[in-house]
Amino acid sequence: MPGLLEDKVAIVTGGSSGIGRGIVEKYVAEGAKVVIADIRDDDGSALAGQLGKNAAFVHSDVTKEESIESTVAFAVDTFGRLDVMVNNAGAQGDPSTILDVHADGFDKTIALLTRSVLLGTKYAAAQFIQQGSPGSVISTASAAALQGGWSAVGYTAAKHAVVGLVRQAAAELGQYGIRANAIAPGIIMTPIMSRTFGVEDGRSEEFTTFLAERLGPGQPSRRVGFPADIAGVATFLASELSEYVNGTVIPVDGGATSVTLGTFATDVVAAANEFVSGATR
Repeated sequence: MPGLLEDKVAIVTGGSSGIGRGIVEKYVAEGAKVVIADIRDDDGSALAGQLGKNAAFVHSDVTKEESIESTVAFAVDTFGRLDVMVNNAGAQGDPSTILDVHADGFDKTIALLTRSVLLGTKYAAAQFIQQGSPGSVISTASAAALQGGWSAVGYTAAKHAVVGLVRQAAAELGQYGIRANAIAPGIIMTPIMSRTFGVEDGRSEEFTTFLAERLGPGQPSRRVGFPADIAGVATFLASELSEYVNGTVIPVDGGATSVTLGTFATDVVAAANEFVSGATR
């Protein structure tokens, strides 16, 4: 039985680990051909090798416009077309508060998390139009795009801006059969959580397990999320099942943004610091 994405070609930025890797694996399982675009060459190449002929890796730095443009060209050269663009690459960025933020750090966060979405959308849409075919652009936003208090000011502002870009893209590009939507993940257990708090790679799994046990019971769904939770929604948005879904933001957070979580950021930091300090050993 054909998969939901049979013969579609997709790019997933930040596709070598975490949420991106989950999306890549799900897309290939559903019949898509996928370009894994990332700066983590070893991880990306290894994943492509594991997935076989329907996956290819390309080094891609989404903070550079020419890199995004060449990534789209690589997808077309490798697989003949492009049908889906997933703007997923990112990191927490500058951890500063409003009172201690500096413009340079803020600008770097915007470049990584917002400008990359704009340019990914631009070059993917141009390819869709050139092909004369519909396309789907899916961008990773965040619960921090829907509420304050989830992260630092730069990340929060950048992810709010992603939502604005998605809605503008839907308004401008819908006439070409191009859909633009966003996914707003809540607490998702990924390696980026470990890297954000300086946890060494050898303890990453232990750290995410600790956070899941500490934070999960306080969530409406009584658990935290995993990359597969995001990948399922990303598959829906890439498929014909969502052909009339355009300009929307889908929270995938177990209900977290339906309630007030004003202390979430401080709760995460406190739990992470407890782990890093060795208090849990």
